[in-house]
Amino acid sequence: MPSSETSTEALNSNIKLTFYDKLFALTILRIIPYSVKPNHVTMVRFVTAPLVFWLLLKEYYAAGLAAFLLVALTDAIDGAMARTRRQITLWGIIYDGVADKFLIGGAVLMLVFQEFGMVLAGFVLGLEFFGILAGLYFKNKGIVRAANLWGKIKMNLQVIGVALLLIHIIDGARIFRDASFWIFISAIGVGVISLIVHARTLEHS
Repeated sequence: MPSSETSTEALNSNIKLTFYDKLFALTILRIIPYSVKPNHVTMVRFVTAPLVFWLLLKEYYAAGLAAFLLVALTDAIDGAMARTRRQITLWGIIYDGVADKFLIGGAVLMLVFQEFGMVLAGFVLGLEFFGILAGLYFKNKGIVRAANLWGKIKMNLQVIGVALLLIHIIDGARIFRDASFWIFISAIGVGVISLIVHARTLEHS
């Protein structure tokens, strides 16, 4: 039986807005009508991610970089929209994370595996896969919560890592490749912390 934390009322109570939530509310969200829900934006990420993959597959790397950053931006938009407009839903919490993993996972398979090899790509993908399994486990126990701060930092690091790797491929400068490598290493470390913190929080729910 789902806990009371999964009710719409509970999900939208005691929301703490971040700086970028307030910034988005004053800028981007002003042009998005209330008829557009956060879950709609999440679905846009699912639908447009394959376009990013196609551009990368065709080696249109400059266009792929621009498309990747725009699609990744929808993660910040739907989160800010959900919190500032108090439209957080159980579906959104679950599938927002899945959409992120879909986008990052595809980029990792196409870029990180090629540039850094199977070990690093395997760690990144394995961590994401384990996160999905952990989410399903706790969902079956009726416990669902949004990503914690560490999880958001991990996602941002992964986006930066992919972007820098694409810049390296476009520009050829080694410094961007090296920076991308260490950012992905950092993302793995932050991801492990995120899973530990999340598990401890849920176990005490």
